[in-house]
Amino acid sequence: MIGLLLVIPGLLVEGQSAEVKSPESYFGFHPGSDGNLFGYDDMIGYLRELEKSSDRIRLEEIGTSPMGKNIYIAFFSGSGNIAKLPELKKINRELALEPELPDEQRERYFKESKVFILVTLSMHSTEVGPSQAAPLVAYDLVTTRDAKKLQWLNNVVLMMVPSHNPDGMDMVVEHYNKYKGTEYEGSSLPDVYHKYVGHDNNRDFLILSQEDTKAIAAIYNKTWFPQVMVEKHQMGSTGVRYFVPPNHDPIAENVPGSIFAWSGLFGQNMAKDMGGAGLKGVAQHYLFDDYWPGSTETCIWKNVIGFLTEAASARTASPVYIEPTELSVGGKGLSEYKKGINMLHPWEGGWWRLGDIVEYEIVSTMSVLKTASNHREDILRFRNDLCREMVEAGRTGPPYYYILPREQHDPGELVGIVDLLQEHGIDVYQLEKGFVVEDISYNPGDFVIPLAQPFRAFIKEVMEVQEFPERHFTPGGELIKPYDITSWSLPLHRNVKSFEVNTRVEELEQQISIVGDFSLQSPVPGTASRIVLPASSNASFQAAFAALSKGINVDRLTGKVEINGEQVPGGSFVLSLEGEDGTVARQLVEALRIPVIPVQGDIELPVIPLKMPRIALVETYFHDMDAGWTRYVFDTYHIPFTKIRPHEIGDAKLSKNYDVVIFPDENKDLLMEGKYKRGENYYQGNYHPDVAKGMGKEGMQELIAFLDQGGQVISWGQSTALFEGTLKIGEGEDAEAFMLPFKDISPELQKAGLYVPGSLVKIELKKDHPLTLGMPAETGVFSRGRPVFSTSIPGFDMDRRVIASFPEKEILLSGYAAEEEKMGNKSAMLWLKKGEGQLVLFGFNPQFRASTQGSFKLLFNALLL
Repeated sequence: MIGLLLVIPGLLVEGQSAEVKSPESYFGFHPGSDGNLFGYDDMIGYLRELEKSSDRIRLEEIGTSPMGKNIYIAFFSGSGNIAKLPELKKINRELALEPELPDEQRERYFKESKVFILVTLSMHSTEVGPSQAAPLVAYDLVTTRDAKKLQWLNNVVLMMVPSHNPDGMDMVVEHYNKYKGTEYEGSSLPDVYHKYVGHDNNRDFLILSQEDTKAIAAIYNKTWFPQVMVEKHQMGSTGVRYFVPPNHDPIAENVPGSIFAWSGLFGQNMAKDMGGAGLKGVAQHYLFDDYWPGSTETCIWKNVIGFLTEAASARTASPVYIEPTELSVGGKGLSEYKKGINMLHPWEGGWWRLGDIVEYEIVSTMSVLKTASNHREDILRFRNDLCREMVEAGRTGPPYYYILPREQHDPGELVGIVDLLQEHGIDVYQLEKGFVVEDISYNPGDFVIPLAQPFRAFIKEVMEVQEFPERHFTPGGELIKPYDITSWSLPLHRNVKSFEVNTRVEELEQQISIVGDFSLQSPVPGTASRIVLPASSNASFQAAFAALSKGINVDRLTGKVEINGEQVPGGSFVLSLEGEDGTVARQLVEALRIPVIPVQGDIELPVIPLKMPRIALVETYFHDMDAGWTRYVFDTYHIPFTKIRPHEIGDAKLSKNYDVVIFPDENKDLLMEGKYKRGENYYQGNYHPDVAKGMGKEGMQELIAFLDQGGQVISWGQSTALFEGTLKIGEGEDAEAFMLPFKDISPELQKAGLYVPGSLVKIELKKDHPLTLGMPAETGVFSRGRPVFSTSIPGFDMDRRVIASFPEKEILLSGYAAEEEKMGNKSAMLWLKKGEGQLVLFGFNPQFRASTQGSFKLLFNALLL
């Protein structure tokens, strides 16, 4: 008999050390019942109770959330497997990373080892069902005496992350309970369900910026190397009841097709098993593509059989009644809500409850366990076979290497790429001597990334230029559009020079050494009196802002200078290394790991003191992810700010309290009215009326007065529409009406065929302008094709300058764009003046998902304008 068995709660079974409590007896309600939710600590508490009572479960802490909660994996398997987890972990690593395993050892591993399945639950915290189902799954697995399930547990180790987002889980549960029993029960949380990024936590698995993302990604990048991964989500309420793979086109071309075949097998078995259990509305080949890295499924580029499931949502824990006439589908895979090959058993409508979601989650989870158990040896063999195939492909076919020269415009971003690749489990090397490859000379210390590595698909995906695979619904017909973005190239997004090498040079492979801890910085002489941090590096801005936050004086060069024979760009930062502040400054500088310029003696430098402005960052209540990303970037770069809500602007006394007001990418109607707009009508969505508030007329008057009196406004994306059209200062007869000399022409361009679904495009920058200090003459920026600006000759006390424009041709750098030439010679970034005030308007997101470091300096310079 495997593990511990229990038939009746409260009754001990042979081998148990204590009573195994049922979820209902622990929580005081049955998980999934109407109106009931448990929080994160209670859920972990229950799993700890099971761990005390059963040897089929073990908890392991794997990290902390952005707000300091511990994150856990709960391992479920037969007691013998749980007892030898360290040994099985070692085997997982070898199968994943060792292409040269002797055949005899491989065969022994295939016969003796187990399939590890990583299941991550409810990363999007309003999608409560998967986490609420976790205790029921756990209880079943530690108490079952079902012979089939015991066999699964003998063959499989389930690694459950019971909440992918502990902070958001508690936010949502607390909000639901606050309004439970009122008319606003089930209303939406008025904020992002995360410290920073909300729903975009499932866009972070490439750049690994968030602590919870790092903890989860490390499971398949560095530690446990599971063979299978499933992330469990929810979607809207009025479509299909449940999505399982296969996904829809487009798919990632660098990922082996066999990965998708395996995920399809798991999905087909889920559809069969769920249909057999009477669960209707299960769909496949629908809506969700498998093209872009950034979700938890980034593991598929690392030879993991990865996929997602999506359940229809209730109103959090409150039931919702759905009329049959309200059921609908649209987009990829299903055009009508009818029986078809992609949905064999349509759900007919009626009440939909959290309990239904929980049931679907339990059945689908058991199906995944069964499939993994039935194909245990094949899955283990597949993992090591892929490891061998990837390494062999890197040895026998191009590209063979990516080489990143040590000399870069922004060396800090080179450091960032190397660090990030290492965190992803990629080996990075450095040249030990100079080399010429494909007529390009490389120097000692340049970084080399060979593609003969197990994670070859990932290396190629993130280092190359993206070319969107155009697929159509019919020959020559409508394009199948991407689910998310189409560009993520690390070198391009960070403006780091990288060379793809398509010739194998075995001699080069003998002249490289693996990179461990490293720094590009030479030791700063103890006799140096000052240090200059080049404005070309984001890290210099970070150190300057950090110094200011510690009360250390920082100066900024007013123009280009030559120091020690080296040209130093204007806008670079100067820190004194003398006195107590100098000691702290030296520590900040050494932590940068980038080249800096020491200054000896009393050389006079043309500088002005750097002053940090008082910043107001406007963030709506409506899951404002772009504002959340901005907060993350500001916190990371030590930029202080005050978060204000749009409805607070009218009473904020902006001119007295702030120097700069920032509007990230957000809908104008949400900012102005606190409501969505459909046609000519406003509606507040699923939010409590207390938060359905915008700036209104009073707030806009306060903002424009702030601008006219010398304040500065920074705006990008949709929020730039606030400043288009007729604006007013004052009221009554003395009111001044004016129009700023710009217009967003992107609606006209889109009607003419422009389509940019999130791509990297080229801009050309105005030289020697305060907004472009430290920037190259051209760079790539993240754009969705809106806004695009035109300007006009200003009147009265206004002025304008085009800071950045799109070139006439060859605009697209990475991703996809249709009719890109429509953007040619149009404005991408503007400086505007009104009265004593200034506006900086971006036609792109300068800090998009904290992944476009090549344009960060444009935002930082705007803050210091």
